[in-house]
Amino acid sequence: MSLHPTDHCSKLRVAVVGAGISGLICAKMLQEHGFQVKVFEKSWSVSGRAATRRGEPQLSFDHGAQYFTVRDSVFALSVEKWGQLGIVAEWTGRIVDINGPNVLPKTDQPVRYVGVPGMTAMARHLADGIPVQFKTRITNLERTERGWTLTDAANETRGPFDHIVLSLPAPQTAELIRGHSLEVEARAVPMTPCWAIMIAFDQRIELAWDGAFVNNSPLAWVARNSSKPGRDQSVDCWVLHASSSWSAAHQEDDPQLVQEILRAEFAQLTGRILHSPMHIAAHRWLNSATPLTLDRQALFDSLSGLVICGDWLAGGRVEGAFRSGVAAADCLLQHIGQAQLSYREPNRLGPESSETESTD
Repeated sequence: MSLHPTDHCSKLRVAVVGAGISGLICAKMLQEHGFQVKVFEKSWSVSGRAATRRGEPQLSFDHGAQYFTVRDSVFALSVEKWGQLGIVAEWTGRIVDINGPNVLPKTDQPVRYVGVPGMTAMARHLADGIPVQFKTRITNLERTERGWTLTDAANETRGPFDHIVLSLPAPQTAELIRGHSLEVEARAVPMTPCWAIMIAFDQRIELAWDGAFVNNSPLAWVARNSSKPGRDQSVDCWVLHASSSWSAAHQEDDPQLVQEILRAEFAQLTGRILHSPMHIAAHRWLNSATPLTLDRQALFDSLSGLVICGDWLAGGRVEGAFRSGVAAADCLLQHIGQAQLSYREPNRLGPESSETESTD
């Protein structure tokens, strides 16, 4: 179903700060209603924490979000369409719980989906046709009678814009809107760090599982990334996530030290003598997850035209990011007098919607 623009919307300019799932779905909805949308992203690619890191041609690591599940009916419709387009697929990996020497299959197995050929596939698809300015970190916002003006780290100004949408982790949002009435709500949501290790071996590690939730260990999750659909299986690629408590305690540690400690924990976990890896790298997510969500879906100040979205507002997870982005767009659509219309994927299949292939 395509959305029809209006003459009024075509005159409204919207800046979206952050090219993760929530920001992109909001931008897509607004653009299809006719808004003039511009997205600003501090990194080199789209996707936020639904990220994929690539190395040699055969190396691929989903080092942020590992998979996603579906509960919301609107999200389910988009996931179904993404499946038809070949940019998501079900991951049927063998998932277990590990607690010391005990390895137990997970009994509550939801359907797990992943992006294909990487978790960034959904963000790449949503960003198709949307102007995104990369490597632009917005450091200041100013509201004047002409609208919103954005200043970046290079002290260049952008704008004016009629509305602004922030799709950032809660702490970054709070810093950017200091003094605004919505700052208190953003600052009330803490976010925890996570060290992620990307490690690859030229020989397969023979185990009876592909992913594990780990208890009583510096590690919280490990996954054979190459077991996911659409990945090259000629190399055994793994992603290791440290627990939030361990990551917080070692937040400022040297990445080399972190990867050696967690590599040793992985070897102990598998009970195998691991050969030297052909690749190993560490990445620190400063704002990985939150133990607390506002369950507001989106925040909106109609007087200033400021909208805030992100997974931390809607229960976390990829689905929460999607729901929050939809809610953010609906806030603006209702504000200017248009009927609320939940997002649906355009009913078309073809080269323009194909995977072209990325992270906070």
